[in-house]
Amino acid sequence: MTAVLTYTRFELVRTFRNKRFFIFSLGFPIVFYLLLAGTVRNNHNFGGDATHHTGLFGPQYYMVGLLAFGTMAAALAGGARIAAERSIGWNRQLRLTPLAPRSYFRAKIVTSYAMVLCSMALLYAAGSFYGVRLPASAWLRMSALILVALIPFAALGIALGHLLTPESMGPALGAGVGLLAFLGGTWFPITGSGLFVDFCQVLPSYWLVQAGHVGLGVSGDPWGLKGWLVIGAWSVACSAFAIWAYRRDTQRV
Repeated sequence: MTAVLTYTRFELVRTFRNKRFFIFSLGFPIVFYLLLAGTVRNNHNFGGDATHHTGLFGPQYYMVGLLAFGTMAAALAGGARIAAERSIGWNRQLRLTPLAPRSYFRAKIVTSYAMVLCSMALLYAAGSFYGVRLPASAWLRMSALILVALIPFAALGIALGHLLTPESMGPALGAGVGLLAFLGGTWFPITGSGLFVDFCQVLPSYWLVQAGHVGLGVSGDPWGLKGWLVIGAWSVACSAFAIWAYRRDTQRV
């Protein structure tokens, strides 16, 4: 247990000391939010007009939308650290220590979630600065659902880190996060019916966005049975993928 705690603490300290990682993983969502929310900071009828009153507060809408983008990027970014470690042989050195694979995965997940919490805290603070006000129960409920929805992304980040090189991780993460955010409805609502909507609704990013919609006043369960099943299935699949990628990587000479 002492070795596990020591390694987890080492991972957290090393991550939080990486200034460039913080800037790229956490800085971009905040910059996007400040730029977007600043232009609608006095708009309490966002997306509406004189006859159609949405009741949406502009900065609140963008805060909720960028929560999915920012936390997804933070969760997947753990893979970039793993890829960098592999390139210098750090993972091979770890395998010579008594550290068990389960403890290794636990430390990586804890580190990813620490970054996710930082991203959420920054966006919440920026939203509060622009006047976003929610009941405490809404903040807690939204945060809890988002943390659950990020399980498959944290596992996917570990898998990609053991499969890709540091040079390929950047483009893969950038394109992956952008595409998943688009298909999840981060930038525009995905409504109606049809093949495209059905496809989007089997992606974890869609339900991650729906979890954030608690911050827009959604009552009841924003996921329903389908959402829980999709997140559960992706969590199991991505966890199995991460274990396979780790074993494949460790068996290489």
